[in-house]
Amino acid sequence: MKLFTRLATLLFMTTLAASAESLYDIKLKDIDSKDTTLAPYKGKVLLIVNVASQCGLTKQYTALETTHQKYQEKGFSVLGFPCNQFGGQEPGSNEAIKEFCSSKFQVTFPLFDKLEVNGANRHPLYSALAGTNSPFPGNIKWNFGKFLIGKDGKILARFEPKVTPDSEEVTKAIEAALAAK
Repeated sequence: MKLFTRLATLLFMTTLAASAESLYDIKLKDIDSKDTTLAPYKGKVLLIVNVASQCGLTKQYTALETTHQKYQEKGFSVLGFPCNQFGGQEPGSNEAIKEFCSSKFQVTFPLFDKLEVNGANRHPLYSALAGTNSPFPGNIKWNFGKFLIGKDGKILARFEPKVTPDSEEVTKAIEAALAAK
């Protein structure tokens, strides 16, 4: 029965992701648990990141915020999606995550509701980003995996967790995406 429930959930989540016309249509909740989508970010370049507060890579919040600030006026945003799937490194509530990010790292980029990026309960956003129909399929390996989304909502690149947001590789990709018409 447990296997059946997991398979049914996976099928449902995959169907939800497939039925959405684009990344912008996928239903989400923001860090304050309010219903939203990525529609407010249409036409912007996005760096979508699964984040965690108690990870060896948590210091990437500094580079994420710096990158967000550097390119924000040019039509760019970092979007943070807390996830507790890797070593239980994001155990806090949304309120605790929001407080941690603002007080420890002065995060101003948007944060969203904690979600799952892998497995039977993978959120439809991550089914679209890393599922079989993605240009960059495969499970998320750890906290701070990154996806670059173009102005047209297409997935342009995937960066593994240890690739920092301020690396030359990511910076060049962001600048190319911002320069694209």
